Amino acid sequence: MQGLELSEKFFEEYGRPVLESDFSDVLPLLAAGLIGSGSECFGYDDEVSRDHDFEPGFCLFIPDEDVLDRRTAFLLERAYQKLPMEYMGLRRSLVSPVGGSRHGVILIDDFLTEKLGSADADLDTVQWLTIPEQSLLELINGRMFFDNYGVMTDIREKLRFFPEDVFLKKLASNLLLMAQSGQYNYRRCMDHGETGAAQLALFDFTESASHVMFLLNGRYMPYYKWRFRAMRELPRFAEEADLLEYLITTGNAGDSVSDKEAVIETIVSDVIDELMDRGLTDAVCQDLEKHAYSVNDRIAGGELRNMHILAAI
Repeated sequence: MQGLELSEKFFEEYGRPVLESDFSDVLPLLAAGLIGSGSECFGYDDEVSRDHDFEPGFCLFIPDEDVLDRRTAFLLERAYQKLPMEYMGLRRSLVSPVGGSRHGVILIDDFLTEKLGSADADLDTVQWLTIPEQSLLELINGRMFFDNYGVMTDIREKLRFFPEDVFLKKLASNLLLMAQSGQYNYRRCMDHGETGAAQLALFDFTESASHVMFLLNGRYMPYYKWRFRAMRELPRFAEEADLLEYLITTGNAGDSVSDKEAVIETIVSDVIDELMDRGLTDAVCQDLEKHAYSVNDRIAGGELRNMHILAAI
């Protein structure tokens, strides 16, 4: 059983009955689910990931004391701690995991501040450009079991993906990096005998290419350890995961340089086809740099459009 299912079963069997019997008067102000950090919130947990932080538990989201008084918040925390310490052969931990508590009673403002740097989910352009995508993803992943208050649902919907202009800026930035690292610098580094730099070029190309693929699928790019798994689940570009993995897990001796150049051009061509099919570029060529600037030109807001093309990196 994966963590999301375990969490929901624990909540439905023990959490919900306590809330409905002992806290019915404040039930309209509460929300419960499992979202945030950890592979279980993405559905990526397995036998290996159960060596830490794998336990029955859920998040009970509450508003601040202007809405829900401090005493009620304390009583909710105490009620949560009194839930069974063992469930389906797994024990709940009394110690918060590194990075803070992932379960229990959580103030909505505290959760937002942890992920966004502020309790305000109305992000300006700079925040959209600079908040790590992993943090945004941790606000919309997992599952809400109920949300009577509605705030968490509204926030999750609001942060579902980038505004159009921010999407275009991030896309343009990463397209340019793809061009520089893959189409240009990989071969030049090899010609200079800089094999370490050549391998870094491949890593940079893989990083920016995977970012482009998530963007074109309308999804935030996850933390690196889940990136290839998540890429293989994308509706578009899933097949590129194996190609990108090949680029960074094999050497650069002999004919492999030409082979890797061919793989790079295959990936580039596929991305360009997608850009052209969706009307995101006016360029007609295989030079990805020209497409990057064409995408940047489509940004409606002049201030963001005129920022350095790599401003989103």
